[in-house]
Amino acid sequence: MQVVRHPLLSPAPGTQREIVSLHYGKAGGPKAYIQASLHGDELPGMLVAHHLRLQLDALQAAGQISGEIVLVPMANPIGLSQFLLHAHLGRFELMSGENFNRHYPDQIAAVAAAVEPHLGPDAQANVALLRRALKAAVVASPVDTELQSQRRTLMSLSCDADIVLDLHCDAQAVMHLYTETPCWPECDALARFLGARLTLLAQDSGDNPFDEACSQVWWKWKAHFGERFPIPQACLSVTVELRGATDVTHELAAADAKNIIDFLRWRGLIAGDKPALPEPQGDARPLAGSMPIKSPVAGVLTFLQPVGADVKAGDVLAHVIDPITAQVTELTSPVDGLFFARDFLRFANAGMRVAKVAGHTALRTGKLLGA
Repeated sequence: MQVVRHPLLSPAPGTQREIVSLHYGKAGGPKAYIQASLHGDELPGMLVAHHLRLQLDALQAAGQISGEIVLVPMANPIGLSQFLLHAHLGRFELMSGENFNRHYPDQIAAVAAAVEPHLGPDAQANVALLRRALKAAVVASPVDTELQSQRRTLMSLSCDADIVLDLHCDAQAVMHLYTETPCWPECDALARFLGARLTLLAQDSGDNPFDEACSQVWWKWKAHFGERFPIPQACLSVTVELRGATDVTHELAAADAKNIIDFLRWRGLIAGDKPALPEPQGDARPLAGSMPIKSPVAGVLTFLQPVGADVKAGDVLAHVIDPITAQVTELTSPVDGLFFARDFLRFANAGMRVAKVAGHTALRTGKLLGA
Protein backbone atom coordinates (compact mmCIF):
# COMPACT_ATOMS: atom_id res chain seq x y z
CA MET A 1 0.00 0.00 0.00
CA GLN A 2 1.27 3.44 -0.93
CA VAL A 3 0.39 6.49 1.18
CA VAL A 4 0.17 9.78 -0.73
CA ARG A 5 -0.26 13.17 0.93
CA HIS A 6 -1.98 15.99 -0.94
CA PRO A 7 -1.45 19.43 0.66
CA LEU A 8 -4.34 21.88 0.27
CA LEU A 9 -4.01 25.56 -0.42
CA SER A 10 -3.01 27.21 2.85
CA PRO A 11 -5.74 29.57 4.09
CA ALA A 12 -3.41 31.50 6.42
CA PRO A 13 0.28 31.65 7.35
CA GLY A 14 1.31 28.84 9.67
CA THR A 15 -1.57 26.54 8.67
CA GLN A 16 -1.64 23.61 6.24
CA ARG A 17 -4.26 20.88 5.83
CA GLU A 18 -3.84 17.80 3.68
CA ILE A 19 -5.80 14.91 2.22
CA VAL A 20 -4.22 11.46 2.56
CA SER A 21 -4.95 8.74 0.01
CA LEU A 22 -4.11 5.04 0.34
CA HIS A 23 -3.34 3.22 -2.91
CA TYR A 24 -3.68 -0.56 -3.31
CA GLY A 25 -2.90 -2.75 -6.30
CA LYS A 26 -1.53 -1.14 -9.43
CA ALA A 27 -2.73 1.27 -12.07
CA GLY A 28 -3.65 0.12 -15.54
CA GLY A 29 -6.65 -2.07 -14.81
CA PRO A 30 -10.08 -1.45 -13.34
CA LYS A 31 -10.06 1.24 -10.66
CA ALA A 32 -12.24 1.80 -7.61
CA TYR A 33 -12.17 4.99 -5.55
CA ILE A 34 -13.70 5.11 -2.07
CA GLN A 35 -13.85 8.16 0.19
CA ALA A 36 -15.31 8.72 3.65
CA SER A 37 -16.91 11.65 5.43
CA LEU A 38 -17.04 14.31 2.73
CA HIS A 39 -19.45 15.84 5.22
CA GLY A 40 -16.95 16.04 8.05
CA ASP A 41 -19.45 15.34 10.83
CA GLU A 42 -20.79 12.14 9.21
CA LEU A 43 -18.60 9.55 10.88
CA PRO A 44 -19.90 6.04 10.03
CA GLY A 45 -17.94 6.15 6.75
CA MET A 46 -14.70 6.91 8.57
CA LEU A 47 -15.08 3.77 10.66
CA VAL A 48 -16.02 1.73 7.58
CA ALA A 49 -12.85 3.08 5.92
CA HIS A 50 -10.84 1.89 8.93
CA HIS A 51 -12.19 -1.63 8.49
CA LEU A 52 -11.72 -1.45 4.73
CA ARG A 53 -8.08 -0.56 5.32
CA LEU A 54 -7.59 -3.58 7.56
CA GLN A 55 -9.16 -5.89 4.99
CA LEU A 56 -7.33 -4.33 2.04
CA ASP A 57 -4.00 -4.57 3.86
CA ALA A 58 -4.58 -8.31 4.30
CA LEU A 59 -5.73 -8.76 0.70
CA GLN A 60 -2.70 -6.92 -0.66
CA ALA A 61 -0.36 -9.00 1.52
CA ALA A 62 -1.99 -12.10 0.04
CA GLY A 63 -1.57 -10.77 -3.50
CA GLN A 64 -5.31 -10.76 -4.17
CA ILE A 65 -5.85 -7.18 -5.35
CA SER A 66 -6.03 -7.43 -9.13
CA GLY A 67 -7.19 -3.88 -9.86
CA GLU A 68 -6.42 -0.46 -8.43
CA ILE A 69 -8.20 0.62 -5.25
CA VAL A 70 -7.79 4.13 -3.84
CA LEU A 71 -9.11 4.77 -0.34
CA VAL A 72 -9.41 8.24 1.19
CA PRO A 73 -10.28 7.52 4.83
CA MET A 74 -11.01 11.17 5.63
CA ALA A 75 -12.05 13.30 2.66
CA ASN A 76 -12.68 16.63 4.36
CA PRO A 77 -10.01 17.95 6.73
CA ILE A 78 -11.63 21.40 6.61
CA GLY A 79 -15.01 20.18 7.84
CA LEU A 80 -13.47 17.76 10.30
CA SER A 81 -11.85 20.67 12.13
CA GLN A 82 -14.91 22.97 12.30
CA PHE A 83 -16.40 23.21 15.79
CA LEU A 84 -18.50 25.95 17.32
CA LEU A 85 -19.40 25.86 21.03
CA HIS A 86 -18.57 22.13 21.11
CA ALA A 87 -20.88 21.39 18.15
CA HIS A 88 -19.32 19.76 15.08
CA LEU A 89 -20.20 21.66 11.89
CA GLY A 90 -18.95 19.51 9.03
CA ARG A 91 -21.58 19.97 6.30
CA PHE A 92 -20.91 23.57 5.24
CA GLU A 93 -17.63 25.45 5.00
CA LEU A 94 -17.81 28.30 7.52
CA MET A 95 -15.85 30.66 5.28
CA SER A 96 -18.16 30.48 2.23
CA GLY A 97 -21.30 28.80 3.58
CA GLU A 98 -21.05 26.25 0.77
CA ASN A 99 -21.98 22.60 1.17
CA PHE A 100 -18.83 20.46 0.93
CA ASN A 101 -20.77 18.08 -1.36
CA ARG A 102 -21.85 20.60 -3.99
CA HIS A 103 -20.41 22.74 -6.80
CA TYR A 104 -17.77 20.39 -8.19
CA PRO A 105 -16.24 21.94 -11.34
CA ASP A 106 -17.42 20.86 -14.78
CA GLN A 107 -14.77 20.03 -17.41
CA ILE A 108 -17.18 18.28 -19.80
CA ALA A 109 -17.30 20.72 -22.71
CA ALA A 110 -13.59 21.54 -22.63
CA VAL A 111 -12.56 17.87 -22.64
CA ALA A 112 -15.04 17.01 -25.41
CA ALA A 113 -13.58 19.73 -27.63
CA ALA A 114 -10.01 18.64 -26.91
CA VAL A 115 -10.46 14.93 -27.65
CA GLU A 116 -13.00 14.96 -30.50
CA PRO A 117 -10.37 14.83 -33.27
CA HIS A 118 -8.92 11.67 -31.70
CA LEU A 119 -12.08 9.65 -30.97
CA GLY A 120 -12.97 6.64 -33.08
CA PRO A 121 -15.11 3.49 -33.32
CA ASP A 122 -13.44 1.68 -30.38
CA ALA A 123 -15.47 2.41 -27.22
CA GLN A 124 -12.75 1.35 -24.78
CA ALA A 125 -10.13 3.41 -26.57
CA ASN A 126 -12.50 6.38 -26.35
CA VAL A 127 -12.93 5.81 -22.62
CA ALA A 128 -9.16 5.72 -22.06
CA LEU A 129 -8.68 8.89 -24.08
CA LEU A 130 -11.46 10.76 -22.28
CA ARG A 131 -10.17 9.68 -18.87
CA ARG A 132 -6.66 10.92 -19.58
CA ALA A 133 -7.93 14.23 -20.88
CA LEU A 134 -10.35 14.66 -17.97
CA LYS A 135 -7.69 13.99 -15.36
CA ALA A 136 -5.29 16.40 -17.05
CA ALA A 137 -8.00 19.09 -17.12
CA VAL A 138 -8.89 18.56 -13.46
CA VAL A 139 -5.25 18.67 -12.30
CA ALA A 140 -4.59 21.83 -14.34
CA SER A 141 -7.72 23.67 -13.20
CA PRO A 142 -6.95 26.84 -11.21
CA VAL A 143 -8.03 27.22 -7.59
CA ASP A 144 -8.24 30.30 -5.40
CA THR A 145 -9.36 28.90 -2.03
CA GLU A 146 -8.68 25.99 0.29
CA LEU A 147 -12.15 24.59 -0.43
CA GLN A 148 -11.55 24.70 -4.17
CA SER A 149 -8.21 22.93 -3.74
CA GLN A 150 -9.93 20.22 -1.70
CA ARG A 151 -12.50 19.70 -4.45
CA ARG A 152 -9.77 19.56 -7.09
CA THR A 153 -7.79 17.01 -5.07
CA LEU A 154 -10.78 14.71 -4.61
CA MET A 155 -11.74 14.96 -8.27
CA SER A 156 -8.18 14.31 -9.44
CA LEU A 157 -8.13 11.08 -7.43
CA SER A 158 -11.55 9.87 -8.58
CA CYS A 159 -12.33 11.18 -12.06
CA ASP A 160 -10.72 8.25 -13.91
CA ALA A 161 -12.27 5.48 -11.78
CA ASP A 162 -14.66 2.76 -12.92
CA ILE A 163 -16.31 2.71 -9.48
CA VAL A 164 -16.69 5.65 -7.07
CA LEU A 165 -18.18 5.16 -3.60
CA ASP A 166 -18.80 8.27 -1.50
CA LEU A 167 -19.56 7.18 2.09
CA HIS A 168 -22.08 9.38 3.92
CA CYS A 169 -24.88 8.97 6.45
CA ASP A 170 -28.21 10.61 7.26
CA ALA A 171 -29.43 11.67 10.71
CA GLN A 172 -31.46 8.52 11.49
CA ALA A 173 -32.02 6.27 8.50
CA VAL A 174 -31.97 2.87 6.87
CA MET A 175 -29.12 1.95 4.55
CA HIS A 176 -29.84 3.71 1.25
CA LEU A 177 -28.04 4.88 -1.88
CA TYR A 178 -28.13 7.79 -4.32
CA THR A 179 -26.98 7.38 -7.90
CA GLU A 180 -27.73 8.69 -11.35
CA THR A 181 -30.33 6.87 -13.43
CA PRO A 182 -27.82 5.71 -16.09
CA CYS A 183 -25.81 4.03 -13.31
CA TRP A 184 -28.66 1.93 -11.95
CA PRO A 185 -27.99 -1.24 -14.01
CA GLU A 186 -24.52 -1.51 -12.41
CA CYS A 187 -25.60 -0.12 -9.04
CA ASP A 188 -28.15 -2.89 -8.50
CA ALA A 189 -25.40 -5.32 -7.48
CA LEU A 190 -23.92 -2.86 -4.99
CA ALA A 191 -27.36 -2.29 -3.47
CA ARG A 192 -27.75 -6.04 -3.04
CA PHE A 193 -24.35 -6.55 -1.41
CA LEU A 194 -24.94 -3.64 0.99
CA GLY A 195 -28.50 -4.71 1.79
CA ALA A 196 -29.81 -1.28 0.85
CA ARG A 197 -33.52 -0.76 1.44
CA LEU A 198 -33.68 1.99 -1.15
CA THR A 199 -31.78 3.48 -4.09
CA LEU A 200 -32.80 6.98 -5.15
CA LEU A 201 -32.32 7.76 -8.83
CA ALA A 202 -31.98 11.08 -10.62
CA GLN A 203 -30.24 12.44 -13.68
CA ASP A 204 -28.64 15.78 -12.77
CA SER A 205 -30.27 16.50 -9.40
CA GLY A 206 -28.78 20.00 -9.19
CA ASP A 207 -25.69 21.82 -7.84
CA ASN A 208 -23.26 19.14 -9.07
CA PRO A 209 -22.62 16.94 -6.00
CA PHE A 210 -19.47 14.83 -5.92
CA ASP A 211 -20.98 11.53 -7.05
CA GLU A 212 -22.74 13.10 -10.05
CA ALA A 213 -19.61 15.04 -11.02
CA CYS A 214 -17.90 11.67 -11.45
CA SER A 215 -20.67 9.85 -13.35
CA GLN A 216 -22.46 12.53 -15.37
CA VAL A 217 -19.50 13.19 -17.67
CA TRP A 218 -20.18 9.89 -19.44
CA TRP A 219 -23.86 10.25 -20.23
CA LYS A 220 -23.32 13.90 -21.14
CA TRP A 221 -20.46 12.98 -23.49
CA LYS A 222 -22.66 10.26 -24.98
CA ALA A 223 -25.40 12.84 -25.63
CA HIS A 224 -22.87 15.33 -27.00
CA PHE A 225 -21.26 12.96 -29.51
CA GLY A 226 -24.47 11.09 -30.38
CA GLU A 227 -23.98 8.30 -32.90
CA ARG A 228 -20.61 9.57 -34.10
CA PHE A 229 -18.56 7.81 -31.42
CA PRO A 230 -19.46 5.04 -28.94
CA ILE A 231 -19.27 6.37 -25.36
CA PRO A 232 -20.34 3.91 -22.61
CA GLN A 233 -21.36 4.80 -19.07
CA ALA A 234 -17.82 4.17 -17.83
CA CYS A 235 -18.24 5.19 -14.17
CA LEU A 236 -20.57 3.82 -11.52
CA SER A 237 -20.63 6.58 -8.89
CA VAL A 238 -22.76 6.17 -5.78
CA THR A 239 -23.44 8.05 -2.57
CA VAL A 240 -23.72 5.39 0.14
CA GLU A 241 -25.80 6.51 3.11
CA LEU A 242 -24.58 4.32 5.97
CA ARG A 243 -27.77 4.57 8.05
CA GLY A 244 -27.67 7.26 10.79
CA ALA A 245 -25.07 9.54 12.31
CA THR A 246 -24.76 7.53 15.53
CA ASP A 247 -24.50 4.14 13.79
CA VAL A 248 -20.76 4.08 14.45
CA THR A 249 -20.06 0.57 15.70
CA HIS A 250 -17.39 -1.96 14.84
CA GLU A 251 -20.06 -4.57 14.12
CA LEU A 252 -21.82 -2.47 11.48
CA ALA A 253 -18.63 -1.03 10.01
CA ALA A 254 -16.89 -4.41 9.69
CA ALA A 255 -19.96 -5.90 7.99
CA ASP A 256 -20.29 -2.92 5.62
CA ALA A 257 -16.58 -3.11 4.74
CA LYS A 258 -16.89 -6.84 4.02
CA ASN A 259 -19.89 -6.19 1.79
CA ILE A 260 -17.94 -3.56 -0.17
CA ILE A 261 -15.03 -6.01 -0.52
CA ASP A 262 -17.46 -8.67 -1.77
CA PHE A 263 -18.81 -6.22 -4.34
CA LEU A 264 -15.29 -5.34 -5.52
CA ARG A 265 -14.48 -9.06 -5.77
CA TRP A 266 -17.71 -9.57 -7.72
CA ARG A 267 -16.59 -6.76 -10.06
CA GLY A 268 -13.17 -8.36 -10.55
CA LEU A 269 -10.92 -5.91 -8.67
CA ILE A 270 -10.09 -8.56 -6.07
CA ALA A 271 -9.05 -12.09 -7.00
CA GLY A 272 -10.82 -15.17 -5.74
CA ASP A 273 -14.13 -16.92 -6.22
CA LYS A 274 -16.85 -14.54 -7.31
CA PRO A 275 -19.41 -14.30 -4.49
CA ALA A 276 -23.05 -15.08 -5.18
CA LEU A 277 -25.22 -12.04 -5.82
CA PRO A 278 -27.48 -11.55 -2.77
CA GLU A 279 -31.23 -11.17 -3.04
CA PRO A 280 -32.35 -7.51 -3.06
CA GLN A 281 -33.48 -6.02 0.25
CA GLY A 282 -35.11 -3.01 -1.39
CA ASP A 283 -35.74 -1.32 -4.71
CA ALA A 284 -34.94 1.77 -6.80
CA ARG A 285 -37.23 4.80 -6.79
CA PRO A 286 -37.04 8.29 -8.29
CA LEU A 287 -35.34 10.93 -6.16
CA ALA A 288 -38.13 13.22 -7.37
CA GLY A 289 -40.50 10.91 -5.48
CA SER A 290 -38.67 11.35 -2.17
CA MET A 291 -40.96 13.68 -0.28
CA PRO A 292 -39.68 15.93 2.53
CA ILE A 293 -41.88 16.13 5.61
CA LYS A 294 -41.97 19.69 6.95
CA SER A 295 -43.27 20.99 10.24
CA PRO A 296 -45.56 24.02 9.78
CA VAL A 297 -45.09 25.00 13.43
CA ALA A 298 -42.43 24.99 16.12
CA GLY A 299 -42.48 22.61 19.05
CA VAL A 300 -41.27 19.39 20.62
CA LEU A 301 -40.93 16.72 17.94
CA THR A 302 -41.78 13.09 18.63
CA PHE A 303 -41.99 10.38 15.98
CA LEU A 304 -44.71 7.77 15.86
CA GLN A 305 -43.12 5.65 13.12
CA PRO A 306 -39.63 4.08 13.04
CA VAL A 307 -37.32 4.49 10.07
CA GLY A 308 -37.84 1.61 7.70
CA ALA A 309 -41.63 1.59 8.07
CA ASP A 310 -43.81 1.26 4.98
CA VAL A 311 -46.43 3.97 5.29
CA LYS A 312 -49.57 5.06 3.47
CA ALA A 313 -50.57 8.57 2.45
CA GLY A 314 -52.17 10.22 5.47
CA ASP A 315 -50.43 8.07 8.06
CA VAL A 316 -49.26 10.14 11.03
CA LEU A 317 -45.48 10.07 11.21
CA ALA A 318 -44.84 12.51 14.05
CA HIS A 319 -46.35 14.99 16.49
CA VAL A 320 -45.12 18.53 17.05
CA ILE A 321 -46.23 19.76 20.46
CA ASP A 322 -46.40 23.40 21.54
CA PRO A 323 -45.20 23.33 25.17
CA ILE A 324 -47.13 26.50 26.03
CA THR A 325 -50.55 25.82 24.48
CA ALA A 326 -50.37 22.00 24.45
CA GLN A 327 -51.50 22.07 20.82
CA VAL A 328 -50.49 18.90 18.96
CA THR A 329 -49.81 19.16 15.24
CA GLU A 330 -49.79 15.93 13.25
CA LEU A 331 -47.23 15.44 10.50
CA THR A 332 -48.53 12.99 7.92
CA SER A 333 -47.06 11.21 4.93
CA PRO A 334 -48.05 12.79 1.60
CA VAL A 335 -47.58 9.52 -0.30
CA ASP A 336 -47.47 5.77 0.04
CA GLY A 337 -43.82 4.91 0.50
CA LEU A 338 -40.84 3.99 2.64
CA PHE A 339 -40.22 6.16 5.72
CA PHE A 340 -36.47 5.97 5.23
CA ALA A 341 -34.94 8.92 7.12
CA ARG A 342 -35.71 11.34 9.94
CA ASP A 343 -33.91 14.04 11.90
CA PHE A 344 -32.29 13.34 15.27
CA LEU A 345 -33.24 16.77 16.63
CA ARG A 346 -36.35 16.73 18.77
CA PHE A 347 -37.34 20.39 18.57
CA ALA A 348 -38.73 21.55 15.25
CA ASN A 349 -38.66 25.08 13.94
CA ALA A 350 -41.49 26.27 11.72
CA GLY A 351 -40.73 25.12 8.17
CA MET A 352 -38.08 22.61 9.24
CA ARG A 353 -37.67 19.42 7.23
CA VAL A 354 -37.84 16.61 9.75
CA ALA A 355 -38.17 13.41 7.70
CA LYS A 356 -38.33 11.85 4.25
CA VAL A 357 -40.68 9.34 2.64
CA ALA A 358 -39.73 7.71 -0.67
CA GLY A 359 -42.67 7.13 -2.96
CA HIS A 360 -42.73 5.38 -6.32
CA THR A 361 -43.85 8.33 -8.45
CA ALA A 362 -41.79 11.40 -9.40
CA LEU A 363 -43.63 14.42 -8.01
CA ARG A 364 -40.96 17.09 -7.51
CA THR A 365 -39.05 19.18 -10.03
CA GLY A 366 -36.06 21.51 -9.91
CA LYS A 367 -33.20 20.95 -7.50
CA LEU A 368 -33.86 17.68 -5.72
CA LEU A 369 -31.23 17.64 -2.96
CA GLY A 370 -31.47 19.38 0.39
CA ALA A 371 -29.14 22.10 1.58
